[in-house]
Amino acid sequence: MERISPSYRSKVVSAERAVALIVPGSQVFIGTACASPRTLVAALEAVPRPPAGVTLLHFLTQHVIPIDEAGQSASKYRHVVYFVGAEARIALRCGQAEYVPIAISRVPELLAIGRIRVDFALIQVSAPDAHGYVSLGVSVDVVAAAVRAAKLVIAEVNPAMPWAMGDATIHLDDIDRLVLVDTPVAEYVHSEVAGEVVTRIARYIASLIDDGATLQIGLGRVPNEALRHLRDRRDLGIHSDVITDAVLPLLDSGVLTGRRKTQHRGKIVASFAMGTRALYDLIDRNPLFSFQPIDAVCQPAVIAAQHRMVSVTQAFAIDLTGQVCSDQFAGEFYGGVSTQADFLRGASRSPGGKAIVCLASTTDDGLQSRIRPQLLAGEGVTLARADVHYVVTEFGVAYLFGLTIRQRVIALVQLAHPRFRADLLAEAKRLGYVPEQQQLTHLGAYPVEEERCVSLKNGQQVMLRPSRASDEAGIRQLFYGLSDNDVYTRFFRRVRALSDVEVQRLCNFNDETDVGFVAVVGPREQESIVGQSCYFLSPSTNLAETAFLVDPAWQNVGLGGALQRRMVEHAQSRGIRGFTAGILPENRKMLALARGCSDNVSVERDEDEVHITMLF
Repeated sequence: MERISPSYRSKVVSAERAVALIVPGSQVFIGTACASPRTLVAALEAVPRPPAGVTLLHFLTQHVIPIDEAGQSASKYRHVVYFVGAEARIALRCGQAEYVPIAISRVPELLAIGRIRVDFALIQVSAPDAHGYVSLGVSVDVVAAAVRAAKLVIAEVNPAMPWAMGDATIHLDDIDRLVLVDTPVAEYVHSEVAGEVVTRIARYIASLIDDGATLQIGLGRVPNEALRHLRDRRDLGIHSDVITDAVLPLLDSGVLTGRRKTQHRGKIVASFAMGTRALYDLIDRNPLFSFQPIDAVCQPAVIAAQHRMVSVTQAFAIDLTGQVCSDQFAGEFYGGVSTQADFLRGASRSPGGKAIVCLASTTDDGLQSRIRPQLLAGEGVTLARADVHYVVTEFGVAYLFGLTIRQRVIALVQLAHPRFRADLLAEAKRLGYVPEQQQLTHLGAYPVEEERCVSLKNGQQVMLRPSRASDEAGIRQLFYGLSDNDVYTRFFRRVRALSDVEVQRLCNFNDETDVGFVAVVGPREQESIVGQSCYFLSPSTNLAETAFLVDPAWQNVGLGGALQRRMVEHAQSRGIRGFTAGILPENRKMLALARGCSDNVSVERDEDEVHITMLF
């Protein structure tokens, strides 16, 4: 390799001679992911008489642990892993590996103080520049810290490795042996096609992401699929532990500009990349990208400083109190703590930020709910219930932060698969999480497609969305803000308080014969319900009776009319003939509202009530 100057030629050796330096009892760090030094690892595994007591330390790696034809680990060494990928999982089963559950951002500090001993570091770097510097390429992460801590550094020098900009370079002076290779950099693609469940979860996640948000991507299938649904957003940014090919379409469409980022404005910040050659070619010497050590990228304070930071974590299970298991399933370790806790805590403290946990509602075979009354034996708590904010399944979105146990149960049961909801609710009652009278009638997915944003006469915008059983607190607040006259005209009696059963009737609808909508303002995590409407269908007449509640501060601005139009739209889509309403004679506002519903309105009066029928 002509770029190796004569002064460094003495460091150039074969892979076999390089790994022959490794002595018994050594701890050997292996470079990460697509930058794993495969030639050096293969040479180490091929040593005729492997040095005894050698331990290989690595984060996320590919093609580092050899697997034989029987699907067993064929490695000659012990492995300590900080992330359990497919290879590491096999080695764990064979007793050849041990998993360290630690936030990967803390590993550099343990390397620096010697708590994690590294005798040798095997890494892969780019070809050097004219000044003797090489780039760590697509994996900076913990590699720079391992290089500093190691007693001897051996590097594969590969011209195919892209030159990553940012804090991603080291000097040849910091490398003790150079092994010249010229092989394609390992590529990574999601092999499986996104199914219906993944797509639905991804759409819900995308619905939470606003213009100008800064995103953490992760390697999971769901967050990468969510990016496909963001092509109508503006000025998104990236601050992520890892980036994948999923960023390419957003760059091509002009969605990823980073203009609203608080730090590193206009740049894509990452610590490592796992993708195809198309991504690597774009990264190569491109100042759009800034690759930094994992501890710099994943500091919660740095994450929290970003504008509208969004983090997405895939989980294996969650219990009804909000405890999340994301590194273990059915007793086996999967993935790892990685950067999840750092990004979750950072994003939750970002102005306008959102920390999202997502999971399918059931196991792949559909036989078990991943939303459990309690986590099972063999499912450790990766994320504490106190730190969890958004939870998303294919059945909707729940926001847990600051909720009581009872409120969390109601919100999470609604995210479970319908066939498990009754059992989950019954078990929650047995555990004392919810009262015996708690009901849940809607068993379908939350219909996000039914949400509508409308502008009122005063120019303010409100969201009209389907009611949820978890709206109880908002409905109570709406009720207690009503005047005595508003309460009387709605309930036809003097009601001073709402019982638990009564408030459930106002927000717990089956969405078939009983349908409810609420008008909300504010962000999803701090919504205020300012209006409520519902209709109750009589199958015998195919007519539905309606009722409304509107906050006094939101009356006379067209909110009642907006709610009614939304209900008419919904009812007509289901083939309902029309609405009926019973109204007090003095309730002129409701009379006017009813007359505005249809051109075919009939009115009947008796001593106490006006009966209105509105045919569509």
